[in-house]
Amino acid sequence: MNHITLLDGGMGQELLRRSARATTPLWSADIMLHEPTLVRDLHLDFIKSGSRVITLNTYTATPPRLARENELAQLKNLHRSAMDAALGAVELAECNDVEIAGCLPPLVASYRPDVSLSYEDSLDAYRRLVELQSPASDLFLCETMASINEARAACTAAMESGKPAWVALTVSDFEPGLLRSGESLNEALQVLESLGAEAILLNCSHPEAINGCWPQLRSVGKKIGAYANGFVSIGPLLPGGTVEQLEVRQDLNPKQYAEYAMGWARNGASIIGGCCEIGPAHIKALHESLCNEGFL
Repeated sequence: MNHITLLDGGMGQELLRRSARATTPLWSADIMLHEPTLVRDLHLDFIKSGSRVITLNTYTATPPRLARENELAQLKNLHRSAMDAALGAVELAECNDVEIAGCLPPLVASYRPDVSLSYEDSLDAYRRLVELQSPASDLFLCETMASINEARAACTAAMESGKPAWVALTVSDFEPGLLRSGESLNEALQVLESLGAEAILLNCSHPEAINGCWPQLRSVGKKIGAYANGFVSIGPLLPGGTVEQLEVRQDLNPKQYAEYAMGWARNGASIIGGCCEIGPAHIKALHESLCNEGFL
């Protein structure tokens, strides 16, 4: 039986629910500047729920996103604060088996590879993020990669760090076997295998879409895994928009999400967690299910 590494869940939406601050295009980065204790405490809640890998809260703290909001000068401060929050949570949890994942997200906008940077510019930006996050990172998670170009640049920068590189692709919710760019998932998997990624995952897509792509993912000779989102649709979200535009599904409570995730565990996954709208309660329910079936 494969041992499961349990990731955390989505940070952004959960933080916005816990904060009284207005939603901004920088999402969780705004809270990182003004309410870092909320971030530390959410990391801690995920650890208490069973997560053994937590991800730095830097998803929106990329140079292009910050420049768009005239906040580029905050780049180093945001990353320093995010690392402090994650390290503080690990210390408070008093767990010696929790790892911190650096976060290499879409640089310009989630789900919109059509507005992404060139490969060369993306690689430069990802190298900058790797340098900033390396002091606190045990591995790098390239997540919500919507195109091969984006995934290749992020994975290359992560691999250069000498630390494990995990790459999570986001797939079409309605066209099986395709990335959100319309490119072939099979082609993306081949590229990531050739680059030497330690693990390849699917994330921030409907769990049903992940199920539909599972046979292709299982064909790779790497660790595999998944962490789905709980959105009805990502269609309304535009670059620079806010998550208030997106609707949460009402049919993915903790028990229901755990049922999807257990299917991945039974079918070869090594790494499982949750993405947007998947909170500590979901991770706790999943942890209990994994324990009951001997995966932890």
